[in-house]
Order: sequence, then structure tokens, then C-alpha cells
Amino acid sequence: MILEALGSAALGYALALAATRRFPERLPDRRLVLATGPVAALAGGLISRTVLGSGHLVVVWCVAVGFSAALLSLLLRDESPRRRQWRQDALRTAPAPAGASTGFGQSADLRQQAPGLPSASYGPR
Repeated sequence: MILEALGSAALGYALALAATRRFPERLPDRRLVLATGPVAALAGGLISRTVLGSGHLVVVWCVAVGFSAALLSLLLRDESPRRRQWRQDALRTAPAPAGASTGFGQSADLRQQAPGLPSASYGPR
């Protein structure tokens, strides 16, 4: 069990170190990332060992790496403020869909006939 725990923590640390080298601008403080990787891998490894029992070393390590990668992915941010600004500008200038609400207290008529469906399926008008 000690080998599984140490191996899981080492794999999580290696994954966190690779993530800090690959995505330095998209991750928060390096210390947080380097602490999250091994702790997440250790938790994933211990959970999978509890579920599977002993004798499944490779599977436990695979689950530990997957768990660590999943938690490290939660720390990722957008690529750059410029890209975020572009997305916000695109949302502001996008035209409203047909039949959308135009203001407070006004709602779209949701009973419009959909293409290919008879109007009776939406009830009487």
C-alpha cells in the first residue's frame, strides 16, 4: 500500500510539474498547482484501492493520474484577456434569435409552428 500511495503522489507531482511547464500563463500560483497534483492523485489512488482492493497497482495508478488531471484541469483559466474580451464583444453584437424576448415583461410566442410539425401539436391558439 505504501508503494501505491508513493507512486500515486509521484505521478501526480510529475503531472503537475508538466502542467506548470506547458501552461504557465493559464494556471494560478505554481505552489498551488504543485500541491494539487499529488494530493489529487493520492486521493484518487486511495479511493480506487478501496474500491478494487489490493493487487491492481497499474489500475490504481491510472485512476490516480486521471483524478489528478481532472482536478488540475479545474485550475485552468482562459488563454488571455484579449481572447476573453473578443468573446464578450461577440456576445454583445450577436443578433437576438427570432422570437426572443425584447424586454422586461414581454415574452416570445413559444407556440409558433416548428418546421415539419403540425400546429395542432402545440395546442390551440
